[in-house]
Amino acid sequence: MRLPAASPAHPDYLILLLTAALTVVGLIAVWSASFVISLARFGNPEHYIFNQLIWCGFGLALFIAAARTDYLTYKRHALLLMLLTLGALIAVLVVGNEANGARRWIGYGPLSFQPAEFAKLTITIYLAAWLGSKGATLRSFEGGFWPFVIIIAAVGFLVMKQPSLGTTLIIFTIAVTMFFVAGASFKQMFALAAAGLLAVAILAAVAGYRLDRVTTFLSPDADPGGKGFQTQQALVAMGNGGVEGLGLGASRGKFFYIPESHTDGVYAIIGEEAGFVGTVVVLFFYVALMIRGFTVARRCHDDFGTLVATGITTWITVQAFLNIAGITSLMPLTGVPLPFLSFGGNALASALLAMGVLMSISRYGQLHAERATEPPRGGRIVRRRAAG
Repeated sequence: MRLPAASPAHPDYLILLLTAALTVVGLIAVWSASFVISLARFGNPEHYIFNQLIWCGFGLALFIAAARTDYLTYKRHALLLMLLTLGALIAVLVVGNEANGARRWIGYGPLSFQPAEFAKLTITIYLAAWLGSKGATLRSFEGGFWPFVIIIAAVGFLVMKQPSLGTTLIIFTIAVTMFFVAGASFKQMFALAAAGLLAVAILAAVAGYRLDRVTTFLSPDADPGGKGFQTQQALVAMGNGGVEGLGLGASRGKFFYIPESHTDGVYAIIGEEAGFVGTVVVLFFYVALMIRGFTVARRCHDDFGTLVATGITTWITVQAFLNIAGITSLMPLTGVPLPFLSFGGNALASALLAMGVLMSISRYGQLHAERATEPPRGGRIVRRRAAG
């Protein structure tokens, strides 16, 4: 008698709830923060929110498809995804649209595609498959460290040519975290940390605007009407909000005081309109999502799922930290969007896709663990070798 096929477990409903909450808050924040600049640029106060809603619908479709797909499917196509990613990053430099001295998009207007946003996920998938296949050789410099450095350097070089230091930092942090979780030695981690700090220092020094961000962070009052304008106005807006905020739509900072208030500065608008309470709630959502994401990684019983869940959670957490820390003057501005909350269709769609993959790991991880311990014909239990 043939037993019925096992079915995947229930998904992590808390991750689903947190993703939905952040997406809804983001749509409200984009509408409130963008209608002034949207009216000024396009004569239509709903231009930006309309585009964001379209991308949100696309992202939700990706989320559902990814959540219903067994995550091991991505492992089988990891190399192809990596090659497509490298090809797309190269295509941006060759035929991409240039704006404000940067080439980050392919296409036109709302149909533009930003490969670097989706590269965060595809690189995570490829590294998870690659790291999981290395075994004991991962801890050697010849078989683990140097190949890893070459992979990250290739991707980082293409992203920096756009240029986008913030995205490069996020990809580097994702990769290093996954490398550590996969079993890298402390010598390897120390070497990566030293090389990363040196690279960031050099990249900041060779570009004037990056160096300006550092000097502005160190001396925020030196040029409040120039280089320090965005940071100063963001802090003013959050201070105006007080504890409970001025109310939805009542922000004054979006009236051209905070540059690009609907993208990099959306957290300041939330602080002004929803107050300290609103910013704490948003922080709570991100912290809760981080905890649940790492919980999914810890509970997964295969290396690939563990590493992908770790990479996705690190991505969302680090990107949120970089944005919020820059707006609150805890570190220099990096220009990265706030996940789910900032305007940006590609960023929203890629984040929703990543959450779908994380949901898939929470659904199918236990199923694969049960299959791994099923007795074969001889009756002997086959158990997964402990990682590390």
